[in-house]
Amino acid sequence: MSQIESLFVTRLYRAALTEFGRALDAAELEQSCMSIAEDDVAGQAWSEENGYLGYTSYASLDDLPWRFPIFKDLVSVLDKHVAAFVKDLQFDLDGREVKLDSIWINVLPTGGVHTSHLHPHSVISGTTYVTMPKAASAIKFEDPRLAMMMAAPPRQANAPPELRNFIYVAPDAGDVLLWESWLRHEVALNKADEDRISVSFNYSWG
Repeated sequence: MSQIESLFVTRLYRAALTEFGRALDAAELEQSCMSIAEDDVAGQAWSEENGYLGYTSYASLDDLPWRFPIFKDLVSVLDKHVAAFVKDLQFDLDGREVKLDSIWINVLPTGGVHTSHLHPHSVISGTTYVTMPKAASAIKFEDPRLAMMMAAPPRQANAPPELRNFIYVAPDAGDVLLWESWLRHEVALNKADEDRISVSFNYSWG
C-alpha cells in the first residue's frame, strides 16, 4: 500500500502580543515609532540612499528599548513568544540562549515595498504589527526549495498551503509573526492610503 509523507517542515508562528501578558498601549507604540522616524536623520538618509520608500531604523539605531520604555516592554513580551517558538522547533540549544540581537522600526507609506530578503546572521526573525490599515500589504513567504524547482510545473491555484511556492499572510495590528531566519520573505506594494507601521527583530543563538 502506497504512503506519502511530508519530510521537512517550515514553521510559521502567529499570535497576538497579548497572549503573554497585558496589552501594550497601541497608540503609545505608534506615536513612539513615528517620533523616532521623524528625528532619525541617519535612518532617513539610509532609507533614501537604499531606495526604501518610507523609513526604517534598521541601519541607524540599535537602542530602541533604551530610547522609549514601551520598546523595553515590547521586548519582554517578544522574549516569551520567541521562547514558545523555540520550544516548538525543538532546538537543542546546548545550554546557550536564543536572545534578541536587533530590533528596528519600519514605516511603509502608500506605494512602498520591501524587496525579497532573508536574515543570514540570526536564528529567529519576526515582526509585530503596529498599524495595519485596510488594504495594507501582506507579507509574502517563499518556499526555500524554489531555486531547485527549475523544471517543475506550477502548482494548481487551489493547492493546499503546504504545497504552494508562495504564501501570503495578512496580519492584524497587534499580531506577532515569527519564522526561522533563513526563510525568504518580502512585503508587496502597500496599497493603503495610510502608513503601514511595524517593528521587526532578530534573535541569535549565543
